[in-house]
Amino acid sequence: MAAIRSKDTKPEMIVRRGLWSRGFRYRLNHKRLPGHPDLVLRKYKTCVFVNGCFWHGHNVALPRMEDVGCKKDDAIVNSACCKIPNTNRAFWVTKIRRNKERDREEQQRLSEMGWHSITVWECELTPKHREETLASLAFTLNHIYFQDHIVSKPYVSPEEDPLQLSIAAEECGQ
Repeated sequence: MAAIRSKDTKPEMIVRRGLWSRGFRYRLNHKRLPGHPDLVLRKYKTCVFVNGCFWHGHNVALPRMEDVGCKKDDAIVNSACCKIPNTNRAFWVTKIRRNKERDREEQQRLSEMGWHSITVWECELTPKHREETLASLAFTLNHIYFQDHIVSKPYVSPEEDPLQLSIAAEECGQ
């Protein structure tokens, strides 16, 4: 397991290139945030985690840890993406369960700090689904930005609102 990289993985590079080409700017593996997110977009107050399906137990139920495969639109995308090995199964079940619990705790801590968390799964970045996933990620980031920066009351010019016009006249002493 020492040969397994945690930074600059192929799925992470796909997401990074896709976001960069769409004009999003980010920081990598921020050390001060819980979980050391793969991408941190400060402007959007959002952390993006690019998770491998096997290591983070995508679509694997915690209590029984059955192999169900990754699903997208009720069709199995890759039936072997999160298959638990039969050798030393108890070790892998425990390890993946711990990883899922840790991911949930880290995202909860980020939420308490006011950060949004987005998880992109490795199976969503297959060539067949890549553009759809990256477009959805860009849409979600823009939606988050507009929700966080929305003006509570839209601007109405004094000509359109007679109440505003009368308040302005009183202030001028007319």
